[in-house]
Amino acid sequence: MAAPRGEQTHREVQDYYGKELQKSEDLKTNACVTLARPLPKSVREALERVHEEVLARYYGCGLVIPECLALCRILDLGSGSGRDCYLLSQLVGEQGHVTGIDMTEGQVEVAKKHIAYHMDKFGYQKPNVEFLQGYMEKLGDAGLADESYDIVISNCVINLAPDKRAVLREAYRVLKPGGEMYFSDVYASQRLSEAVRKHRVLWGECLAGALYWRDLYSIAEEVGFSTPCLVTASPITIGDKELEGIIGDCRFVSATFRLFKVPGSSRAGPGQVIYNGGIVGHEQELVFDANFTFKEGEVVDVDAEMAAILRSSRFAEEFLIRAGGANADAPQGCCRKRAKAGEDLRSLPAVGAAGSPGSCLPSRWHL
Repeated sequence: MAAPRGEQTHREVQDYYGKELQKSEDLKTNACVTLARPLPKSVREALERVHEEVLARYYGCGLVIPECLALCRILDLGSGSGRDCYLLSQLVGEQGHVTGIDMTEGQVEVAKKHIAYHMDKFGYQKPNVEFLQGYMEKLGDAGLADESYDIVISNCVINLAPDKRAVLREAYRVLKPGGEMYFSDVYASQRLSEAVRKHRVLWGECLAGALYWRDLYSIAEEVGFSTPCLVTASPITIGDKELEGIIGDCRFVSATFRLFKVPGSSRAGPGQVIYNGGIVGHEQELVFDANFTFKEGEVVDVDAEMAAILRSSRFAEEFLIRAGGANADAPQGCCRKRAKAGEDLRSLPAVGAAGSPGSCLPSRWHL
């Protein structure tokens, strides 16, 4: 029974984003337009070079622009009109590459028709972007090979996939060892009722398919990723009385997480790390997630998982990493604290922006 329902969901989402929505102002909630923090100047300037039609057809819930991108190969799941792809195209440089994949034909057409415009705008001799029509649960059908990307990004679209496990499994498969999945999405404070999960508009608005936040941790572990690192989280407001009545007391947030494909050979004990300040735009400090901010030249104790992440990823050349015992007061991994039986979100510290103290999700959520 799961397959027909999944196919129906795909069709409904394609219709919603391909026909009913013509611009971001047509959305009924702020789930797909929420930003967790102000845009850096470099990103604002890059966005100014993106075609206005691409911007108008953008529906996202965060900013999926990680650090240290030069020469990287990036895959954007649910790339839509291509806004994030064209933004990242400028940050990876002409020798890097960005692939966007989306199931909605109309959105892919918008993205494709502006390739020449953007390459000319960026001064590139040949395109470093491509757009494919396909499903993020079945990247192999689109010809995407194992271990072919440094980074997989996604901006408010995994909630639209009926099978979240398949999405994360495919992302893990196409990532190189040490690769990262850096993505924003919508999360729910509880598992959603059948009435919510079958509501067509709530699916299109990115709410009916929202993952219960605790389930992200179990799925990531099952697939093989590192413990999710929370980067930012912001509350979502509905603003539609009819939809609020259907949703009830469930609460939603837009949150950005980072997951890493850490090879077993990189796993050792805790360590001490020193950031060298070599990442452009982050010379003084690198805000890695809600637990770790690395200041240039400062010694930081990290646990075994964070040491393995830094050792195996594209960040390895930006840190001096040495073995050593992390002290008892050091942050334990990426948002390491897990919910225990009977624990609710009120017991977790608040997270409002990257670098603020916190654990997994905002305390203003209430179960």
